[in-house]
Amino acid sequence: MQITGNKVVLNLTGADNMRHVETGDYVSHLRSFQGGLEYARIPGKVSAAYTVLKPKVALDSRFFRYLFKSELYVQALQTTTDQLRDGQSIRYPQFSQIALPQPSLDEQRAIADYLDRETAQIDAFIAKNEELIALLAERRAATITSALTSGREESTGSCDGRWFGAIPAHWESMPLRYLLRRIEQGVSPQAEGGLAEGAHQFGVLKSGCVNAGIYRSTEHKLLPAEFDFDRSLLVRPGDLVVNRASGSIPLLGSAAIVTQSPYRLILSDKTFRLIPNARTSSHYLYWLLNSRIYREQVESRVSGADGLANNLPQSTLKRFVLPVPPIEEQDQISSYLTDRCTQIDKSIATARRGAALARERRAALISAAVTGKVDGREAS
Repeated sequence: MQITGNKVVLNLTGADNMRHVETGDYVSHLRSFQGGLEYARIPGKVSAAYTVLKPKVALDSRFFRYLFKSELYVQALQTTTDQLRDGQSIRYPQFSQIALPQPSLDEQRAIADYLDRETAQIDAFIAKNEELIALLAERRAATITSALTSGREESTGSCDGRWFGAIPAHWESMPLRYLLRRIEQGVSPQAEGGLAEGAHQFGVLKSGCVNAGIYRSTEHKLLPAEFDFDRSLLVRPGDLVVNRASGSIPLLGSAAIVTQSPYRLILSDKTFRLIPNARTSSHYLYWLLNSRIYREQVESRVSGADGLANNLPQSTLKRFVLPVPPIEEQDQISSYLTDRCTQIDKSIATARRGAALARERRAALISAAVTGKVDGREAS
């Protein structure tokens, strides 16, 4: 870095061949840039894909670490990036001339001290909210598992030793295929960007339309006007849809109930529609397919890795073993889980909003301090 007037300007030392990192250096990936430089607290090595920047003048590393995460810096970077198919690339000639505030070293220290104190408090609040979210998510999962294996009675009956323990004696344990009349699968024609607006447009669901047990009708692509399809593929409120393909193993096999939507949509070849028989209902199946019992069986069948195109064939889905009480108890369990999980979900949403607001507060505070809108010297 070099000083120009009251501005600091970034520039490289040692060109692109430098890959050794010393304490106090900054490291960035110009080819696939995600919005900031990272400060090196210890020496080490980075791959040839990274660029190392070395300060040429005395500065407080904490101040610049905050500055490089500020809105001011990120906005400046937006003028230096090229959009690529695999991400964003920084144009170095423009990048190296980004002008940044450069207060005196004493001011840098005072601002950094102030931000260290304030962000530590905010970070502690965020951490508590994240811990609460994790505890609530664990409680939700345990509530679902307990209801689906015990109902309202003590679990003393049959037992599936691999996927779940004892269940009430009058319940059954059976593969999913015995609970279904059929499984339907859609098509995936060449689709367009944008949403299916209006009475004469149709869309095809993306595989992520049912992630995390929630149906998202906006997760679709617009079908070409000339594409002719079987109208039986249209999804309707109450349908149980399962995602059969995903690059994320935790999302593979996600299931949700279709809700009311302003869009007219069809199943894709990456989505199943499960049609239950008289032994069960879509709502009870929904809870089964959002339980650990099901999730563990899905993940045990995946041979790929996260990031790869993993698939869940119909034949595999049908073999998953599930606990099945009488239909009347299924309805009671579904109602109980809807009520209980709705309460937990509200608590999770409140904690997430609190954490999100705290992150916004943190970002705004940093931007204000590094640009002089908050006087760190007085605050100290």
